[in-house]
Amino acid sequence: MKKRTGRVQAFTFLEALIALLVISGSLLVYQGLTKTLFSHSRYLTNHDQDHWLLFSQQLREELSGARFHKVENNKLYIEKGKKKLVLGQFKSHDFRKSAGNGQGYQPMLFGLSHSHIQAEQSRIRITLHWKSGLERTFYYAFQDQP
Repeated sequence: MKKRTGRVQAFTFLEALIALLVISGSLLVYQGLTKTLFSHSRYLTNHDQDHWLLFSQQLREELSGARFHKVENNKLYIEKGKKKLVLGQFKSHDFRKSAGNGQGYQPMLFGLSHSHIQAEQSRIRITLHWKSGLERTFYYAFQDQP
């Protein structure tokens, strides 16, 4: 009978423990990131921050290239191309864009309790208050046009 003198390759107890620690650490990091992602998405759905971000981007795009006309009765009157537009909160909880004659409207933002529009020369400030308590202010300066 021959005696085996060669060593068999196998994991040691220490290597197995290190592998388990790495795997469990990876799973804990993944679980933590998942919880953070869900809490942020829950926050955004329960709060109006995401609506504000979208609204401010849309309004900035709408006002670029437009000419300031006036602010009257808490509404912003502008001219874009050959169209006259009115922006403001119309007896409701939404901020709308409509034609200069008041016909047709496009809601831009919902859930408002009240809003306030101020103008100083060609600079405007729109302050929005949501029913949820969020308050944001939008500033815009119209470019001088010939």
